[in-house]
Amino acid sequence: MTQAPISAHPEPVEGSSFFSRHVCNEKSSPSTGSGRAAVLGMLALICTPLIPAQAQTVDQRIADYRQRVERLEDRDAIENLQAAYGYYFDKGLWSEVAGLFARDGTFEYGMRGVYHTPARIERALLLFGPEGLAPGYLNTHMQLQAVITVAEDGRTAAGRFQGMVMLAEPGHNGVWGVGIYENRYVKERGTWKIASLHFYPTGFTDYDLGWMKSQLPLAGQSALFPPDEPPSEPYRALPSNYIPPFSYSHPVTGEEITLTQPADDLVGRE
Repeated sequence: MTQAPISAHPEPVEGSSFFSRHVCNEKSSPSTGSGRAAVLGMLALICTPLIPAQAQTVDQRIADYRQRVERLEDRDAIENLQAAYGYYFDKGLWSEVAGLFARDGTFEYGMRGVYHTPARIERALLLFGPEGLAPGYLNTHMQLQAVITVAEDGRTAAGRFQGMVMLAEPGHNGVWGVGIYENRYVKERGTWKIASLHFYPTGFTDYDLGWMKSQLPLAGQSALFPPDEPPSEPYRALPSNYIPPFSYSHPVTGEEITLTQPADDLVGRE
C-alpha cells in the first residue's frame, strides 16, 4: 500500500498544542537507561506535525500522534518477532519457532514447498535436523536490512530481510548461503505473529571452494514429509540471478518496483 510522502521541511507552526508543549519539551529533561536514544528518536518524529496546526484540532493532532506512535511500536514488535525466529531457528528450537506463527500461518523455505499451521510447520522443521542443535553443528540464519511496512489499520504487515546462512556438520565442509526473506505478519488478539514466512535462498556454496567454484542446488520437496502445497514460486539459485519480488513501494517515488526475471528453461520462465 502506497503511503503519502511526508515532507522533510514541514511548514512552521505558530503556537503549540498541550501535547507538543508538555510532551515534546521532555526531550530536554535528563534521562537514563538504554532506551533513551529510542525515546528521543520517537519524540523527534512525533513532535514534527504533518500539517499546520491551524488545519487540525487538538484532538485530531493527538489522534494522529497516537497512530504514528502505534505504528512505530508495531514495527518494533515485528522486528523483535523476526529476530526471535532467527535465534530459535539457529539452535533447532522447533517448538519455539512454530509458536511464532499465526493459527493458519505458512512456512516456505526455498523449493521445499509450503507447510500450513504451527503443528505441521513444527514437524517440517525436523527436516532441518532433530530438536536442539547437536555438538559440532552450525545452523545460523541471520535476518538483516529490515524493511517493514505496516498496514494503515495496524492489523497486518510485510517485511523484507537479507538472509545470511552458515551451516556445518561433522565430517562435511561448511556451507555459506545468502537469500531474501519476504514475510507477512498478522496481529492476533493484540500480538504480532508470522502469517507467512518465505525464505528465498539465492545462493549456497561450499565454504572451502567459494562462490565461483561451487554453486550448490536448492533442496527439493521431501518424500518423507511432503508439503501441503508445492513451491509457490519456482526458481533456481546462483548462478541464476533471480530476485524475489518486493513487498514495498519505492520509498522516494512511491512507485511499485517491476522486475524482469532471468529466463530459465528449467522452471519455464522465458
